[in-house]
Amino acid sequence: MGGTVEAQLKEWLEENGWEPDFDQLDRMDLSGVKLMWTNYPNMPTGGRATRELYQRLVAFAKKHDIVIVNDNPYSFILNKDEHLSILQVPGAKECCIEFNSMSKSHNMPGWRVGMLATNKQFVEWILKIKSNIDSGTFRPIQLAAAEAYNNSDEWHAHANIETYSTRREKAEEIMRALGCRFDPKQQGMFLWGRIPQGWSSAETLTDQVLDRARVFITPGFIFGSRGERYVRVSLCAKEEKIAEALRRIRQALEEGRIKQA
Repeated sequence: MGGTVEAQLKEWLEENGWEPDFDQLDRMDLSGVKLMWTNYPNMPTGGRATRELYQRLVAFAKKHDIVIVNDNPYSFILNKDEHLSILQVPGAKECCIEFNSMSKSHNMPGWRVGMLATNKQFVEWILKIKSNIDSGTFRPIQLAAAEAYNNSDEWHAHANIETYSTRREKAEEIMRALGCRFDPKQQGMFLWGRIPQGWSSAETLTDQVLDRARVFITPGFIFGSRGERYVRVSLCAKEEKIAEALRRIRQALEEGRIKQA
């Protein structure tokens, strides 16, 4: 949203499932707002989208003549049931743009290949800007990416569900060892958890874990003030690395080198 609206928005909270407070948004002056950026499954919180949420976003966009831009790169990560897109809502293509990234969906980080889906007019607007920013992706990479989109559901089940599920189990053990609370239904390549009340801040906890167990855990405050009591564990490392991090943290806890402060 625009800077003023973002500064006023106070209820994008865990108890709301990290969803927008539409009632509060409706009370704001949106006359100067043209774009609304959303990100589901959410980063860093792992909050999941629902069909109902996407329906409300589309209705909100049409009511206020706003374009919803939804970033959806984690839709194929740890998702066994269904792959949701805001464009599945009838009429969404008229007012929504959706982005995705093969660095997440196909484990191709560094290739810098993404995609967008929307209506013809919006695509023309984007290409007009983009053609003045870069010269396009190296053609062999484009061809390889196009071929990768033919991957089977079985490939995704192994690469993005089985692989990340085993890593997630170890990450959950790290959260439990530190006494952090987390939503087991969250999705994406990270695990987001709330620190115990006994810790003065997430930064204090992560500093101790880094200094005394030699493990880096991201403090949530770097994502904004709403993350001050949260930490994030990455699932991008291999299972063996996450298991080693868990071993070091447990050892430091047992020896009293990590303790609430």
